[in-house]
Amino acid sequence: MSRICQITGKKVITGNNVSHSNIKTKRKFYPNLQTKKFYIPEEDKWITLKVSAAAIRTINKNGITPVLKEARAKGYLK
Repeated sequence: MSRICQITGKKVITGNNVSHSNIKTKRKFYPNLQTKKFYIPEEDKWITLKVSAAAIRTINKNGITPVLKEARAKGYLK
């Protein structure tokens, strides 16, 4: 699986390592992804999502059902 958050759509971005002598080499910045199971009471089932730490905080704040609905509308989930 690719390193993309299934809720927020966060993914790997590129940048530079900058040495003391100001030489730049390419590097990648990875999102803080966690594989986590969530319970959906409306469907009475568990789902496993690969989500960023920020997405976990969003789910805790707003609830899993509205967050999933919004992610599906944005096309991050099937």
